[in-house]
Amino acid sequence: MKNKLRHFLDIDLVDTATVKNLLTLAHNLKKTDNVDIDMEQKILAMIFEKPSTRTRVSFEIGMKQMNGEVVILDQNDTQLGRGESIKDTIKVLSNYVDIIMYRGSSNQRLSEIVKNSTVPIINGLTDLSHPCQIMADLMTLEEKFDSLNKLKICWVGDGNNVCNSWIHACKHFRFKLNIATPKNFQPKKKELKKVTNCENKIEIFNNPTDAVSGADVLITDTWFSMGLEDKNNLSDFEGYQINKSLMNHAKSNAFFLHCLPAHRGQEVTDEIIDGSNSLVWEEAKNRLFVQKAILIWCLRMENKT
Repeated sequence: MKNKLRHFLDIDLVDTATVKNLLTLAHNLKKTDNVDIDMEQKILAMIFEKPSTRTRVSFEIGMKQMNGEVVILDQNDTQLGRGESIKDTIKVLSNYVDIIMYRGSSNQRLSEIVKNSTVPIINGLTDLSHPCQIMADLMTLEEKFDSLNKLKICWVGDGNNVCNSWIHACKHFRFKLNIATPKNFQPKKKELKKVTNCENKIEIFNNPTDAVSGADVLITDTWFSMGLEDKNNLSDFEGYQINKSLMNHAKSNAFFLHCLPAHRGQEVTDEIIDGSNSLVWEEAKNRLFVQKAILIWCLRMENKT
């Protein structure tokens, strides 16, 4: 009997044991410094409908370090930019490659890709979520804390796709998650309803100072999601910048995370992102290891590590 495809689409769609096993595998990959894993010339196709630096580079390097091959497609040099349907593209592509990573705007488009694919699909980012990023964030925090379920984590800024994935992660680790956003930028209620075991763990604030009080970790992201730059107004986020004044309300040893790219001087100051408690650069580095772990899991090769 043929095995069911292993897609990595959202953290809340993966069981807790698998999420924790993926993180353990990522830690082991980092410790063993590119342990010899042979992808047997398997091919990863990456579809980009949005710009990318860390996602593209970390997936490509990760696959090549494991002796795999990579094909990169974007709308500028494929028929996708000339009106070919994603359905037709995926049906053809599935015959050529072993796994597909999609990075685009529409979660509905991601669902259509999954529906028409005969190979595993990885969500590299949509307007709804960014699960690969949060896996790297969780790995980074596990390097600093013995247990994540005792943490008080605070999200400050726009209740966007990255914020949604933090909500999804709460399902597995049950940390306290405070979310401070302007009133019109709160995460959607349907995302909160996805984590029914965490109702008393997630709290929404409109006052950042109250939200960060006693926090172990502060997280933010750009206030302008890709493709939505004209919809947000800087004045809406007055008081939501993570700076020394706001950090002073968190624990004295609180860490700072940002998935990048950062708009320095807007959502965060240089002093914080470049400070001694910033984990931003280790967080970016860990994208490589979690994505290698995800590739291994999706291709059912974890027993070969």
